[in-house]
Amino acid sequence: MSSILSAAVVLSILYISRQHIITFFSSNQLVDESSGEISNVLSDEDRIVSTIELVNPAVVSVIATKDVPVYERYYETFNPGGFLGEFRIPRVRENGTQEREVGGGSGFIVSYDGLIVTNHHVVADQNARYSVVLTDGTVYQTEVLDSDSRLDIALLKITEPLTKKLSVLTFGSSEELQLGQTVIAIGNALAEFQNSVSVGVISGLSRSIIASDGMGSTEQLNQVIQTDAAINPGNSGGPLLNISGQVIGVNVATSRSADNIGFALPGTIVKQAVQAVQKYGELAWPFLGVRYAMITNELSEENQLEVDYGALIIGSENNPAILPGSPAEAAGLKNGDIILSVTGELVQTVDLAEMLRLRSIGETIELEVLSDGVVKKITVTLGKTV
Repeated sequence: MSSILSAAVVLSILYISRQHIITFFSSNQLVDESSGEISNVLSDEDRIVSTIELVNPAVVSVIATKDVPVYERYYETFNPGGFLGEFRIPRVRENGTQEREVGGGSGFIVSYDGLIVTNHHVVADQNARYSVVLTDGTVYQTEVLDSDSRLDIALLKITEPLTKKLSVLTFGSSEELQLGQTVIAIGNALAEFQNSVSVGVISGLSRSIIASDGMGSTEQLNQVIQTDAAINPGNSGGPLLNISGQVIGVNVATSRSADNIGFALPGTIVKQAVQAVQKYGELAWPFLGVRYAMITNELSEENQLEVDYGALIIGSENNPAILPGSPAEAAGLKNGDIILSVTGELVQTVDLAEMLRLRSIGETIELEVLSDGVVKKITVTLGKTV
């Protein structure tokens, strides 16, 4: 009788708590219908923590050092004719040089042999030496393999024997990003707080910005990713990651006039830069060989063009529209032609150079071209430029 009563009590408790039990299992476990197995599903917070723990060893601090003059103070004796006695006048003179840290930034490892991605502006001083510091404190000397100031990308390579196997990051697609998607930024904040982590969302896509290094130099960056994940000085060159730990951007700039507005270079472009250096030993991009102006409504009206979009091939006396020996010349393109589309994609919202940069060296593409009032299709094989 007592056992029946106990069973009834247990069943009653289970019935009353049924909703809590269902909620627990639905939030922490998932049934794989193909195998019938139950697998654990992490909460977003746990997943972010796990991702950071996994990728952190591949994020490095980039340190710039230079030999700078060392000055010392000394006194020079001055005796104006002996009437007033001697005076000791303080002077300063150079006494050799000393290696000192003059700058810093962030980077991340993309190959087991020590290839590292960072920003051009982090390693722009050609007179400086650059080293990287891993999360465990290991320091490696590096060399700058190549850099591109237009895209603010640079590739470093560790030049010393490795003391252990490196951790590396892989690239995800930056072309499939969505507004509101969770992202993680990691970097050497303020060149002082190594591997600082911030979490946010994608706030905007395909932005165009004018970035300044704070020393008078500026650059225009196109198709950048906007995020509210905190990107501080020193974070430049660090990765912007999706929740799975894949690189979808490289942190490059922040807005000084607003809070929580940071920008990152698209990971797809950076991945191409890495592949180019691995294949050619230098940064190289697909090359068509035309000078052009993107057509706007104003440009179309002023020049009475037949279309209000596309890339108008145009040159000047000292700057020919078609570069000699280029793929464009081989394909028969000429001054005044308008490139309307690239392999079916209209040249309208994205600059022609940005569209070509996403293609591959040696790839054959199809251009739709308006030439002398006639629309025709032209195939051209892209070359290599550096």
